This record gives sequence, C-alpha cells and structure tokens, in this order.
Amino acid sequence: MDFDNIWCWLIPLLVGAVCAIIGYYWGKSKHEVTDNTAEVKSLQDSNAQLQKDLDACHKKLADAVADLDSTPETEKNMVSAIAQEPPVIAFDANAAKAAFGKRVKQDDLKIVEGIGPKIEGLFHNFGIKTWKALSEVSVAKCQEVLNSGGDRYRIHDPASWPMQAKMAYEGKWKELIKWQDEHKAGKF
Repeated sequence: MDFDNIWCWLIPLLVGAVCAIIGYYWGKSKHEVTDNTAEVKSLQDSNAQLQKDLDACHKKLADAVADLDSTPETEKNMVSAIAQEPPVIAFDANAAKAAFGKRVKQDDLKIVEGIGPKIEGLFHNFGIKTWKALSEVSVAKCQEVLNSGGDRYRIHDPASWPMQAKMAYEGKWKELIKWQDEHKAGKF
C-alpha cells in the first residue's frame, strides 16, 4: 500500500467531517426558537382591556348624544362637536410625488414600507383597502392578515404599518419619508 495514496483520501475525509460537525452546530444555533408566548399573552390581555375601555368610551359618547334633547344649547354644541366624525383629509398627489419622487396613487398600501403587491392583496381580501382603514387596524389584525397568506408572510413585521398608513392618510409625506429612511425595512 502506498503511503502517499492514504493521505490523499484521509485528509479530505477529515476536513469534510470537521466541516459537517461545524455546519451542524452552526445551523442548529441559527434555528433556536425563543418562546414569546407569555409576552404575546400579556399583550393580548392588555389589548383586550384597552378595547373594553374604548368600547365603554364609545357607549358613554353615544349616551351623551342620545341625551342631547334634555341638555342646554352650549352642552349640545360641545357634545355634537365631539361626536362628529373627523373631516376627511384630501389627498394631495403633487405633495406625495414631491416627497417620494414618483407618482403615488391614493390609498396605495404599497407606499407603506414592508408592504408589496401580494401583501396589499391580502389586506384587500380583508376589506382593508385604504390608508385610513389600515391606520385604524391593530397590529394583531395585521399579523392575522399576514398569517392568512401562509408561512412565507409570517416573517414580516407589521408593527409600524398602521402608523405609516396614518402618516400617508394625513398627508405627512416628509415625515413618512424621513421615518422610512431612518428605519430599516419598516421596523421599529
């Protein structure tokens, strides 16, 4: 048996075995999953409590509007002003174009950092078709929309999407561009 011939086979086998072991442990460390169920549960409970408080406020407001007939005129005017819907904000395409450097269509959800055509389609399937509608949606609802698209959409982080949509709805184009430039991929 030739001694040089053994080393030609032994060295690549040893290098391959070492690389396989290193690759195994490296891959295993990247796929460790942290358990955030307690934090998620806490946030869901907090969200539920806030929703109850909001519903109670809406009920109080509705009761106040219903009682307008028995109140003095000044109080009627105050309650009426509070109960009115906020005015619709007009879309200024020229201001949006000036900020983004391209033409922006009204209620184009893709203007929000992190939303592309397919995710926009998912939101449309849930009836969320405007910046105003997206700005009023909870982050949990955004995640539900993403989950409906399957595993490939779960990696997205929708935490900032309602806030970005609100800036777009209110026509705060410079602030939106600045925020998007400062935050990588729309993440806080």
